[in-house]
Amino acid sequence: MKFGPASPTEALGGVTVHTLRQGTLVLKKGTTIGPDEVAELTRAGVREVVVVRLEDGDVSEDAAAASIAQAIAGEGVAVERAFTGRANLFAAKPGVLVVDRAAVDRINGVDEAITLATLQAFKPVVENEMIATVKLIPFGIAATLRDAAVKAAGGAAMRIAPYKVKKVGIVSTLLPGLSPKVIDKTLRVTEERLGPAGAKIIAERRVPHDEKVLAETIHELLQLGAELIIVFGASAIADRRDVIPAAIEQIGGNIRHFGMPVDPGNLLLIGSAGDVPILGAPGCARSPVENGFDWVLMRLLAGLEVTRADLVGMGVGGLLMEIVTRPQPRAPAETDGNRNVAALILAAGRGTRMGGPNKLLAELNGKPLVRIVAEHVLKSKVSSVTVVTGHQAAEVEKALRGLNVTFVYNPDYPDGIASSVKTGIAAVPQGADGAVVCLGDMPLIDAKLIDRLIDAFAPDRSHLIAVPVSDGRRGNPVLWSRRFFPELMALDGDIGARELILKHAEAVTDVAVEGRGAFLDVDTPQALEEARGG
Repeated sequence: MKFGPASPTEALGGVTVHTLRQGTLVLKKGTTIGPDEVAELTRAGVREVVVVRLEDGDVSEDAAAASIAQAIAGEGVAVERAFTGRANLFAAKPGVLVVDRAAVDRINGVDEAITLATLQAFKPVVENEMIATVKLIPFGIAATLRDAAVKAAGGAAMRIAPYKVKKVGIVSTLLPGLSPKVIDKTLRVTEERLGPAGAKIIAERRVPHDEKVLAETIHELLQLGAELIIVFGASAIADRRDVIPAAIEQIGGNIRHFGMPVDPGNLLLIGSAGDVPILGAPGCARSPVENGFDWVLMRLLAGLEVTRADLVGMGVGGLLMEIVTRPQPRAPAETDGNRNVAALILAAGRGTRMGGPNKLLAELNGKPLVRIVAEHVLKSKVSSVTVVTGHQAAEVEKALRGLNVTFVYNPDYPDGIASSVKTGIAAVPQGADGAVVCLGDMPLIDAKLIDRLIDAFAPDRSHLIAVPVSDGRRGNPVLWSRRFFPELMALDGDIGARELILKHAEAVTDVAVEGRGAFLDVDTPQALEEARGG
């Protein structure tokens, strides 16, 4: 291939290397110079243009890229028409991407002119998702290099393994203290994981954390036709002789491997009963956040064997993001505890449903509502009290005169409660382990309730969010571990943090309460009368 500057006449038949702009003339990179282009260049006063010309034995960039892409593509892979030296490859169906790493390295090692990039091996993909691209650096290469790259592919270097497993059985073992809500959320999360593969939970069982009972339950699911069984233990697997592996062996199954160098996901167990894989799920599998469980699950759903060699090879790249329920997170130890909990009182809203006056200044037993709330909070175990103001800030501060509170103003209060939450969280003292978020219009909340939330807050036991509950209904205030501050800071609009409570159900501890205090917020004149009635 020839490369270099040429006069417009000499450039005839060549391909432009750069986009050329001169006056009104725009000649784009990759344009083949014909008679018309020669005339335009001459009229524009262009004396030379950089072009490339293919020589005998050369192939164009598009032809080379197309040939290499076709050589790579295996089952379930579609190749897009090459353009500007690039041929993209797409998944023709959903499944798991299987890549021959050695073949990819061989192709990239042929010559610097040839590049191949792919998605990560074993990544779950959807139909029409781009999975790889072949890009030629120059405008053409010697045909011998193209042929070498095709040969280096060694046949299809990538394919899509379609999902095969459709029937999944789930067992959850039970111990005292494991909330049914945690299991319910685990099932929802698992259904979402299975959804892209078209797999369904054909049966789920909740049984005591007992080897004999668990073995009988696994056998039952096998009889029901489960093609994959997942066991969520109430207690993490600690040894090959623990309850879950022992139950698998009791039915004649075997343990393929216990543990994996992926964090979160270390305590995953892979066993089998006949041809049916059985997964002992690590605790992080209850979370929707990607963890080692996902890496194994999706391969099994595609009918791919996961060997011990596969697992031990996952260490590089296996350190994933932290999950909030880890008892010993990769964070300074002093950020956990329940001895330093700050309080926020949200008192910035306009209270439009009240129909006029600022509800926070409405009196109950001779005191403004917001002062009653502040006095109760100050009598609790909280280490500090910060009041978020906004609407009629001066009047709210006047109502709290003489109290040991700090004020922070939220200029965005018209945007909704989320802006006040963010303003308050940003003002929480650095040393606080968490914050209890109180509403300034809930005068029946007392210090005892706040203290109970603080007592229930136990990060070392994954109790990171404390919520008052009565008859299955959740109220306020809510205590949040500092670990959730970044997510609280990302809230938006006129909604609070309810979605975060649902998202992190495994981190929530419910505090049973009686009475109306945790549920009565004075939003309307009728609610004010109800509060005045006790």
